[in-house]
Amino acid sequence: MQTLTQPDFKSQRFKANPYPLYARLREEAPVFRIKAPGNEVGWLVTRYEDVAQVLKHGGISKDRLGSMSEAQRAKMPWFFKFFTPLVQNMLSRDPPDHTRLRALVHKAFTPKYVERLRARVQTLSDSLLDAAARKGSMDLVEEFAFLLPVTIIAEMLGVPPGDYRKFQHWSNRVVSNTDMTDVLLSVPSVVMFTRYLRKLIAQRRTSLGDDLLSALIQAEEAGDKLTPDELVSMAFLLLVAGHETTVNLISGGTLALLQNPEQLERLRKEPDLIGPAVEELLRYASPVEVSTERVTREDITVGGVTIPRGDLVFAVLASANRDERQFKDPNTLDLGREPNKHVSFGLGIHYCLGAPLARLEGQIAIQTLVNRFPNLRLSKPAESLKWRTGVLMRGPKQLPVKL
Repeated sequence: MQTLTQPDFKSQRFKANPYPLYARLREEAPVFRIKAPGNEVGWLVTRYEDVAQVLKHGGISKDRLGSMSEAQRAKMPWFFKFFTPLVQNMLSRDPPDHTRLRALVHKAFTPKYVERLRARVQTLSDSLLDAAARKGSMDLVEEFAFLLPVTIIAEMLGVPPGDYRKFQHWSNRVVSNTDMTDVLLSVPSVVMFTRYLRKLIAQRRTSLGDDLLSALIQAEEAGDKLTPDELVSMAFLLLVAGHETTVNLISGGTLALLQNPEQLERLRKEPDLIGPAVEELLRYASPVEVSTERVTREDITVGGVTIPRGDLVFAVLASANRDERQFKDPNTLDLGREPNKHVSFGLGIHYCLGAPLARLEGQIAIQTLVNRFPNLRLSKPAESLKWRTGVLMRGPKQLPVKL
């Protein structure tokens, strides 16, 4: 049998179907030592039970910079300083800072608040699909799956429509890193994104509105609730996380349905199934393949393996979501699956704040798409599709379809 090697997140072959390797890792090496960017020691955790432990463990930190000693910080590559303003958000902090930062934006993502966006999401979905219908075809990623969530989160933050494509490019570059070379090559995008956010914040200070960015600016001006760098970082996180994952949910979910026509037809005949259907697409397609890195504050035992203090830990959500110990027939798409305790939004205190919004957008987008176009089909063989590279995200790069 071939020797186990760490996943090649740059490989199109691997990204198109990572599940056989993850199945081997779960069976043979569920806590697998890897070489992380910067030649640091990292561990891939692939079983559901172990992933859940990592996501909720108090001895594993999200604050990588804060966990480093002065000596370790001194050894960091020079270009890491450019990333510092973008990692001062709740995703990269532990309590009490995490609690403080999350509380500032929590109200904007409660199910009750998000429900108010339903009509806007529906109207936008209809408008985008009207434009596609006039052509009879589209790249579902660029013309629908991207434009829907990016427009919604940008409107929530008060970002001008003309800037969407700009930060799409920067965002893709930042989340597609697989090694130190990628990190270095992403520095120009990080610099431009940071400058853009600082300029946008400066403009908004002179003309506050009824949007989320204005609310964050007012919190920053109120004193110790938010520092200037935290303001930039929170805006960055909300813009990136507010659309990147949903792009993959809509595009990867649609592809899964097209590859499972009996389930697609089931959804058309049972429209009330859309809620559990999106949960199953979240599990089956896993828009976030690997959770963002964590670092151990102490020696931790996971799956019978001791991970030393200071090592990086990566919870493989896509593997946990296909773990046969947790899910019956995990490689089968079943839109009515119950129970379905997937980990696509994480677990514990870092559970995805935007989950209600992602669910709403996914449900409306996918249901509207499949109902409007009974002849929806791929324009090219699924085997020839290009996939996004990078450790964190998984989804098709383009998805050409005929309507």
